[in-house]
Amino acid sequence: MRVVHYINQFFGGIGGEEAAGSHLEERSGAVGPGRLLEQLLGEGSQIVTTLICGDNFAVEQQDDLTAAVLDKVRDANADLFVAGPCFEAGRYGMASGALCVAVHSELGIPAVTAMHEENPGVDLYREPLYIVDSGANASAMREVLSKMVNLGQKLSADERIGSPIEEGYITRGLIRDAFVDQTSAERLVGMVMDKVNGNPFESEMVSTSFEPIPVPAAVQDMSKAKVMIITDGGLVPTGNPDKIEGMAATRWGSYSIEGKDSLDGDDYEISHGGYDPRHVQEDPDRLVPLDALREMEKEGAIGELHNEFISTSGLANPLSNTRRMGKEMVEKVKAEGVDAVILTST
Repeated sequence: MRVVHYINQFFGGIGGEEAAGSHLEERSGAVGPGRLLEQLLGEGSQIVTTLICGDNFAVEQQDDLTAAVLDKVRDANADLFVAGPCFEAGRYGMASGALCVAVHSELGIPAVTAMHEENPGVDLYREPLYIVDSGANASAMREVLSKMVNLGQKLSADERIGSPIEEGYITRGLIRDAFVDQTSAERLVGMVMDKVNGNPFESEMVSTSFEPIPVPAAVQDMSKAKVMIITDGGLVPTGNPDKIEGMAATRWGSYSIEGKDSLDGDDYEISHGGYDPRHVQEDPDRLVPLDALREMEKEGAIGELHNEFISTSGLANPLSNTRRMGKEMVEKVKAEGVDAVILTST
C-alpha cells in the first residue's frame, strides 16, 4: 500500500504550542510515529508522504487545509490515508477527523484515525469514520498503531470489519440488522436475570451518562454579590483576538468591560454559525446584558459586576469539549472571587 500520513506540529518535530500556527508542510517518507507505523504496515507498504500542520492553523483554516491535503493525497496516488493518533489533543482530533472524512468521501480512499474517547473529534466524526480508541496515554503508541494498521488494511482490501470490541475502534452509534437465536424479550429477560444475580452482561442499548453536578448553595444576599456574565453566543472583540472557532470551539476568551455602561456593536463581532447575529451586532447588550446589569449595580440589586465577561461558541460542541472548557472557566471564576454567574445563550 501507498500511505499518506497526517500528523500535527508536535509529532512532526516542529515544536509545541508555540508552533501551533505552522502551515501545512509536506515531507517525503515517514516522520515521527510514522516510522513505527511503516514498520507495522509490513513489507510491500510504505508511507510515501507525511503531511504536517500546526493545530491552530488546522482548525482556523480548515477549508484551505482540506483542499490542500486532498490535492496532495491525490497526487501521491495513495491507497490509504492515516491521521494521528491524536490521543487527547482536541484540535488535532478535530482536524484529523475532518481530513479523514474528506479523503474518504471525495477521493474514495480508505481513511483511519485514532483518538481518546473524550477527544471532541470523536463526537464530531464517530459516525462516518472508524476511529481507533487510542486511550489517553501516548505510551501505548505501538498498540494503537497496530490496531490502526489492522483496520486500515481491512478497509483497503474491502474486508468485513468486525465489532468495536473485536477491532478496537470506538462505537459509531450505528444499528445493524443481524440474525440471532433469541427474541428481544428473551434477551431482555436474560440480561435482567444476569443483573439480579450479579453476573456480567452487555446491554444492546448504550445509554448516555453524565457526571453528577451538585447544585451550589444559593447566594444569600445578591446585594452584596459579585456577578459575572458568561455567554456561549460567540460575542468577541472585533478581530476575534483569541481565534474562537464559530463551530465546535476549543477555546474561550475573557474580555474587559471595565468603565463601560453598555456595549457598542462597532467594537464586537460574532464567532458563532448557529444563529442570525444581526440583532446582536446591532446591540451586543442583547446577548451580554451589560446595560441592564449596570443599572442593577447602581440600584444595589447586585453588589458588583465583574469587570470582564467570558465568551465562547456553543455550536455543535461535543460534550467532552464543553466539559473541559467549563472547568477551565470555573477556575477563573473562583480565582476572581465571583459569587454568581449569569449564563446567556442564543
